[in-house]
Amino acid sequence: MRPDDDDYRAFVDARYSRLVRAAVLIGCREQDAEDAVQDALVRCYSAWGRVSAADDREAYVYRVLVNGIVRGWRRRWRGEIPHGELPESPSAADPAAAVVVGHSVRAALSRLAPAQRQVLVLRYFADLSEAQIATVLGIAPGTVKSRASRALVALSEDSSLGDLVTQTPRRTNDQGE
Repeated sequence: MRPDDDDYRAFVDARYSRLVRAAVLIGCREQDAEDAVQDALVRCYSAWGRVSAADDREAYVYRVLVNGIVRGWRRRWRGEIPHGELPESPSAADPAAAVVVGHSVRAALSRLAPAQRQVLVLRYFADLSEAQIATVLGIAPGTVKSRASRALVALSEDSSLGDLVTQTPRRTNDQGE
């Protein structure tokens, strides 16, 4: 066992499920997302010295993941692939509503351009900063901002999400504003 193995194992244990979920939101099927994450983590393991020395190792791993997914898209047949939708983790209060919301959000994300979808998933799901996303995708921070802006406009104009906005209660701050 290498000295870095414990650090690597702790990193994987803490982030594996979020990496898989990010891959699903980027556009992979559940099984393909797990394969993509495992491939990315194997690549990172063999270069763990470089990964752990990086300024932001989380962004480094997401970059490896996104690059692997894009590589897979380029070489894979992209015809119709039948699959069943797996529900989101349903809330105890209304599991049916959680499934509907999850399906609607995934469907709306799938209608975005892949570059826009990647930016939104990395920003709002993976919670990376604009600078981290720019590093992950190898683009300028201004491009991150413009892709996010265009994607949010497209989502705001998506009629299938209109009902969800009115159904979902908005959060308020502690002062009730």
